[in-house]
Amino acid sequence: MFAWWGRVVVRLRWAVLAAAAVLVVLGATWGTGVFGKLTGGGFDDPGSESTKARARIIAELGNQDVDVLVLYSSDSATVDQPAFRDPVTTTLARLGGMPEVASVTSWYDTRAANLVSTDRHATYAVVQLRGVDPDDKIAAYERVEPALDAPGVTTEAGGTVPFGHEANEQTERDLIRAEALSLPVLLVLLVVIFGGLVAAGTPLVIGGLAILGAFVAVRLLTFVTDISVFAVNVITLIGLGMAIDYALFVISRFREELAAGHGTPAAIRRTMTTAGRTVMVSGLTIALALASLLIYPQSFLRSMAYGGVAAVLVAMLGALTVLPALLAVLGPRVNALRIPTPWRRRSAGEGWARVARSVMRRPWLYAVGVVAILAVFAAPAVRMQFGGFDERVLPAGSEPRVVADRLAADFPGSTVGPIEVLVSGASAAEARGFAERVERVPGVTGVGVTANRGDSTLLSVTYTGEPSGDAAQDAVRAIRDLPAPPGAEVLVTGRTAADVDLVSSLASRLPWMALIMAAATLVLLFLAFGSVVLPIKAVLMNLVSIGASFGVVVWIFQDGHLSGPLAFTSTGAIDPSNLILMLAVLFGLATDYEVFLLSRVREEWDRTGDNTASVATGLAATGRIITAAALLLIVVVAGFATGGITFIKLIGIGMIVAIVVDATLVRALLVPATMRLLGRWNWWAPGPLGRVYRRYGIREGEPAEPAREPQPAAHP
Repeated sequence: MFAWWGRVVVRLRWAVLAAAAVLVVLGATWGTGVFGKLTGGGFDDPGSESTKARARIIAELGNQDVDVLVLYSSDSATVDQPAFRDPVTTTLARLGGMPEVASVTSWYDTRAANLVSTDRHATYAVVQLRGVDPDDKIAAYERVEPALDAPGVTTEAGGTVPFGHEANEQTERDLIRAEALSLPVLLVLLVVIFGGLVAAGTPLVIGGLAILGAFVAVRLLTFVTDISVFAVNVITLIGLGMAIDYALFVISRFREELAAGHGTPAAIRRTMTTAGRTVMVSGLTIALALASLLIYPQSFLRSMAYGGVAAVLVAMLGALTVLPALLAVLGPRVNALRIPTPWRRRSAGEGWARVARSVMRRPWLYAVGVVAILAVFAAPAVRMQFGGFDERVLPAGSEPRVVADRLAADFPGSTVGPIEVLVSGASAAEARGFAERVERVPGVTGVGVTANRGDSTLLSVTYTGEPSGDAAQDAVRAIRDLPAPPGAEVLVTGRTAADVDLVSSLASRLPWMALIMAAATLVLLFLAFGSVVLPIKAVLMNLVSIGASFGVVVWIFQDGHLSGPLAFTSTGAIDPSNLILMLAVLFGLATDYEVFLLSRVREEWDRTGDNTASVATGLAATGRIITAAALLLIVVVAGFATGGITFIKLIGIGMIVAIVVDATLVRALLVPATMRLLGRWNWWAPGPLGRVYRRYGIREGEPAEPAREPQPAAHP
């Protein structure tokens, strides 16, 4: 099949390139319109108690959300003095008349003690916005934000909506900076790795095609489902990263075939039967790993799946169609505009050949040593604590974070995210009795009635600590455990309750996600290599490298090590949705490098039947490519690690650790060592499965063509 496809692409190369140009134009024009179709939020489980409670509150009591907290402060005047009072009350009166605002509540209306700071130099107003979903409210906030300022008084906005708005704005800034940082470095590294400008430019062409093609696919999906704004980050990261990986592998093999003396058509055909087959197996495996996120009800994770799968599949198809068509046009000119480098006088695979020989001589030493190192890396993961995120994920000087910190420090009895308790089907007296029981829950500092209509009452509960802290989460669980008044129903919601429900939802589906990823990997790798042992070992190797990454993430972000140099604030817990996303992405990437290595080893095994020689030759041939691919992907990810949002930084650093560990310790040392120890068992499959592989396996049986006169070697 792959040899046939190579011939087809050579014959139709101009048509393929024309179709690619059309896709690029479509992506750059219509596809980029996806930015206006993406939604915010999407972190909640639609079937959770907290989500159902919010819907019930709106239906029974109307909108009761605390959307914006506007903090007014002055160093010279107190809230009672005209210099403070007059501009603030005038501003709030004007604000309350705006069509985007549903209500404004302040100390000047209620004289509530919790709305004034202990030194009486600050107060805050509670603003409710009109709108149904988070996007509507963010749009409303953007229109009213200029009207919040009171002359002569310091004004800062916090609360749920400004927090979401600032997180979205910061994420967009981080994305632009990541691209600005990574693309120039990528181009320089590609030139160094390929030794020429023409060869170095082709991976970026496929990368641009993957990103723009994914934009088109995701915009089409917006017509049938909501897509989170965070999908753009995954498209950029995965699209560019996988496109460079696949282009590096295909171009390297094509140049190798040219150097062996094959003409351009034959070199492309042989490249497709080897590297093309590897790219397809890798792309399908990564796409299925990312698709495992679709089992989660949170649109945030589902959007990551849509964006990631689209980016991987477009990158794979581009590497199997557009790239060979471009190489068919270029031919030997792919080596044009060479950049001389002194170290290219040595064989590119010489260093890796020495590593391979060393591993083959001492497999037990390498296997035990690497496992010990990885165990040290992974050890902190055993004390991982899950929790939600709050304003502390923002940079220290951002307004929503400043407001949250000021409320916690200067306003006793106030909180940015109160626990909300809906008591439905109970009289006012019964609701008050339930409130008294809630007030006795450990960690609760106060309970107030926010709204009442008929037999529905909404309680607002304040607590000690942060919205994502243990005290708040324990309070949510304790309130839910309280018996409801006779004949009544009690539902608990709010930011902390949503965090508790999120952890529960993710944990309940994690085994199914792991099963989907493992099953997809086992099936595809069996069909690719005809072995039962290698797919099982691949899954175990993936878990080893991911475990090491998770351990480092816990040590840095949960324990707070390196918080100063990395400029973040530790919350003492890890948001589980970040780890779920990392698990899917890293499992796919680890399989990518495994497929690169095993494909070449299988090729040598089929040719020689010598396991030790096959493993050594495969490592020597692919070690430099895998290392180069990992280095380039690290550059792509590094831009995200410098971002201002803590959970984006966490994902970036976690991925960098996993990529480094996987490309060096795992694929270069542990996998070859274990393959050397297993010997011929690497290729074992029971009789029935062996027949399945011979009939349905993803392999190429075209006989090799004789080479003509060898040409000068090109690297990598």
